[in-house]
Amino acid sequence: MNAASPIAFYFDFSSPYSYIASEWIEALAARHGRTVKWHAILLGATFQHTGLKPPVDYPLKREYALRDFARSARAEGIPYTQPEHFPIPTQNAARIFYWLQSEDPARAAAWAHAGLRGYFTRGVRLDDPAALKSLAEASDIDPQAAEAAWGDTQWKLRLKQANDDAIAAGVFGTPWFVVDGEPFWGNDRKSQIERWLSGNPF
Repeated sequence: MNAASPIAFYFDFSSPYSYIASEWIEALAARHGRTVKWHAILLGATFQHTGLKPPVDYPLKREYALRDFARSARAEGIPYTQPEHFPIPTQNAARIFYWLQSEDPARAAAWAHAGLRGYFTRGVRLDDPAALKSLAEASDIDPQAAEAAWGDTQWKLRLKQANDDAIAAGVFGTPWFVVDGEPFWGNDRKSQIERWLSGNPF
């Protein structure tokens, strides 16, 4: 086991569980001398590949899912407000992420936090160009450059490649973690990841 290898963290800007996991994964990794490698993907691409739909699209699951989003956030002690518009397309936020990551992974991770927190605590419409530019500006990112990035073919193709790579790696949902080659799916796998990193696999 390579103690220096980063934890791969796949997330979607429109995933409540990705938001919750994003608030604990870095601290957990740091406790074990690890870093986190962030991967923005679109769940829609994985759903299309698998033939699945978001839980809230199933009437029988919707009420429970909405309850569990908020309960899971409370369990982590983080704020959560169910967005009025949910889910939403987030490809532009993800393209900004990869644009930033190409120059500075730390800025990209900070943008991921800003986008996830903005959407799941204040209902910032990441699918609205004006709201997204405003969030970029509040995050010390040039809003015009951000808009140019999300419309740039280079970053459109980079996001498509990220989706294709994730699917090829077996990712079918978010949050998804890979620790030393071992995959873990879901915010509720925190204790298992902790145990794995502690050298007590099961």
